[in-house]
Amino acid sequence: MRVLKPLLVILAALLLAGALARTVFGVQVGEAVFRAAVNKQAGRNALADAPDGLTVVLVGTGSPVPDKGRMGPMTVVSAGGHVFIIDAGAGTGRRFGELGLPWGQVEAAFLTHFHSDHIDGLGEVMLQHWAAGGADQPLPVYGPKGVELVVEGFNEAYALDAAYRIAHHGVQVVPLSGSGAQAFPFDSTQGAVRVYDKDGLTVTAVPVDHHPVDPAVGYRFDYKGRSVTLSGDTAKSQALQDLARDTDLLVHEALNPEMVAGIGQRLTDIGDPRLAKIMHDIPSYHTTPVEAAELAKAAGAKMLVFSHLVPAVPSRLLYPMFLKGTKKAYEGPIILGEDGMAFELPAGSDKIVRKRLD
Repeated sequence: MRVLKPLLVILAALLLAGALARTVFGVQVGEAVFRAAVNKQAGRNALADAPDGLTVVLVGTGSPVPDKGRMGPMTVVSAGGHVFIIDAGAGTGRRFGELGLPWGQVEAAFLTHFHSDHIDGLGEVMLQHWAAGGADQPLPVYGPKGVELVVEGFNEAYALDAAYRIAHHGVQVVPLSGSGAQAFPFDSTQGAVRVYDKDGLTVTAVPVDHHPVDPAVGYRFDYKGRSVTLSGDTAKSQALQDLARDTDLLVHEALNPEMVAGIGQRLTDIGDPRLAKIMHDIPSYHTTPVEAAELAKAAGAKMLVFSHLVPAVPSRLLYPMFLKGTKKAYEGPIILGEDGMAFELPAGSDKIVRKRLD
């Protein structure tokens, strides 16, 4: 007991000293950490050193099923210093900024279809294009017919917000002419259609099978001999396979039916038939990982990347289950997408360099 008592006194003194140190030095430590974070992140452009060619960034790889590590669907394609956004799911505007992507270089957005999870982040994208990017023209938004209604709705919803920001910051900082978005609809009903052709970049759209969602399209970006094809949401699609012929990178949605069925069965067991019915329905208008791998092989794609993952895949321990059977269907590289993954496709090369922006 005589030995224990001095030890307790020493321990109490050490704890008190630690508490005092945190009180005295805590503010200084916090200030130093804050300054380091600001110096690293403010004004950062993650694409500043990207090679000439295409750079593809998975900003959001999630779906309507909650997944704490994944935002809603968004892929960014950079070509010749111009940045293009494909879909704008929930949280992707903020993830775009977290990854250090440059709002000032955003040229346009492309929508694959009008399901809520692909457009519910569009308002924030419009705002950041204007306020953070300093745009003096509305954000061009390309999409199949119906995009006019979507853009009109977001413009109306954000009209009051735009007025507040102009009143607060002034038109020199946020010019009225740059707020909102402008729709550029195209007819996707007749097959492949070129929807963008400028500065050496061409973007081609094809109708895909997301019935009863109609219209729905996939896109292919071609620039200086490099290409990326993006599926949008679709069941296995011959039109998409044709579009992806010899593409360097195929970014394809994927739904694992075994995992979804397991969720559906559990919902049935606990007495939730409504959500169980949704789990039963959704496989019909999505592509399984194996089907996407088969499509990649048939198209001759150089690399297959999965995005818009259903169900949630919150742990890498689940990756082998999600990807089961894909390597038998496709011998090329298969990547299960994560937010922040980037792929550089330098012009004049057949290389695909994989990296992370976060």
